[in-house]
Amino acid sequence: MRTVIYPGSFDPITNGHLDVIERAARLFDRVIVAVANNDIKDPLFTLTERRSMVARSVTHLANVKAEYFTGLLVDYVERCQGDAIIRGLRALSDFEFEFQLALMNRKLNERVETIFMMPKESYTFLSSKIIKGVARLGGDVSPFVPPHVLVALARKYSKRKR
Repeated sequence: MRTVIYPGSFDPITNGHLDVIERAARLFDRVIVAVANNDIKDPLFTLTERRSMVARSVTHLANVKAEYFTGLLVDYVERCQGDAIIRGLRALSDFEFEFQLALMNRKLNERVETIFMMPKESYTFLSSKIIKGVARLGGDVSPFVPPHVLVALARKYSKRKR
């Protein structure tokens, strides 16, 4: 069974993320969307909320599950008996950072491969950061996120305005 790990903050999950997940699900027997607990970032949603949003977004994909992890990604990949890491590349600007991460992961565990996948052209401008910025200012992000994520964003930002 070929397993790929798709790590990220997913704060929140976007349709661009889902595009990568759906295509990975066609290529691999098992896809684990690994929601990262990143101490450096200040996420809008808790780790549990993010994992829950991802899980709800992938219910239509039988070979995909959502989990969360802490620590080194390569250690998590080993625990899951993963074969590869999949990373999304939206633009050339993503490549340098992702390339550095891939090389470091290879140094830490040469068995684990990193595969880069580009989302559909219509999602190349999407990022969770941009989605949160537009939603915070009252803009319509409904074309870019699953409906339950839209509701979660509205709920978060209505609480912050009080």
